[in-house]
Amino acid sequence: MPKDPAILLSYMNTQLRDFYPSLEEFALSQGEDMEAIQKILAKIGYHYDQERNQFVH
Repeated sequence: MPKDPAILLSYMNTQLRDFYPSLEEFALSQGEDMEAIQKILAKIGYHYDQERNQFVH
């Protein structure tokens, strides 16, 4: 997983768009902490939109 928040944003939205129906599915499949991802991206003003299945500003 990218450490830079801006790169993480791009990475996450690509993964969600192309491979996973939800952030929860991504986290479970990849063994990642869903809340940690959300906290990192919140620092740059993004939050997860479940309906869109992407991080938005």
